[in-house]
Amino acid sequence: MAIPILRFWKKYFENLDEGMGSTYERFIINEILFKAVEDYKIKSVLETPSFGFTGLSGINSLGLALEGISVSINDSDLRRLKLIKEIWATFDTDVSSDFIEDFGELPYEANSFDMVWNFSAMWFVNDLDKFLNEMSRISRKLILIMVPNRTGLGYLHQKYTGSNDLKNKLNEEHIKPENFVKPLEKLGWKLMHDSLIDCPLWPDIGMSKEDFLKKLGLSFLVKKDAVAKPPLTILDYYTGKAPDMKDRLLKLDLFERHAPILFKKIWAHHHYYLFLKQ
Repeated sequence: MAIPILRFWKKYFENLDEGMGSTYERFIINEILFKAVEDYKIKSVLETPSFGFTGLSGINSLGLALEGISVSINDSDLRRLKLIKEIWATFDTDVSSDFIEDFGELPYEANSFDMVWNFSAMWFVNDLDKFLNEMSRISRKLILIMVPNRTGLGYLHQKYTGSNDLKNKLNEEHIKPENFVKPLEKLGWKLMHDSLIDCPLWPDIGMSKEDFLKKLGLSFLVKKDAVAKPPLTILDYYTGKAPDMKDRLLKLDLFERHAPILFKKIWAHHHYYLFLKQ
């Protein structure tokens, strides 16, 4: 989780450097998306809302589009949507993008998409029940929801040091599993898979390690003569500029693959839930 994204989302469009944490996270998200697409023969996807707690906004579904999946996204901020569309326009792929004022009324016909999903975004929805009903109405096959791991050390740290951002600007109740799992089951959806994910070797600090050390009063551990690292963004992997990026980052997945569930409960950054229409 990264509460500062509420104030700093624009900076990622000015400097495409997402850092190692968000870039690793992108590849883990892709693994889940690609598996769902393959297992359930998904041809069309809607990401709603597309603004979640990650680096560069609106590109979570870009990997799917590059694999030939029909992708639609929406956002509630016109400025951000314009910038998102500019990023997508640099790739030889199509995306349908819509401005949405009220996520309780999505402007799509019933069964418009094979899969509807979002990443760390449901706390921006005003009325969760209406939104879940809309997801159910417009999805033919799958609903995929990824939420922050609320028992994780990173989440708890930012919750209690976040200047009341969580309380004042977000609907935390909307990311509690009991508030979307049972309602979706009542709407005719079966929970097929859920798992703690995004569990790299580093904690969920939501900032650079240098800034984190300074915040802890440990500035002396920051190397004064450290060479500036080049920008890191999954976009370079998609363009072919950094073809080895995925392999390099996923070498850091020791905890992701092998850590016991009790450890992941305090270390993993997110939790995903995959529902199948019955």
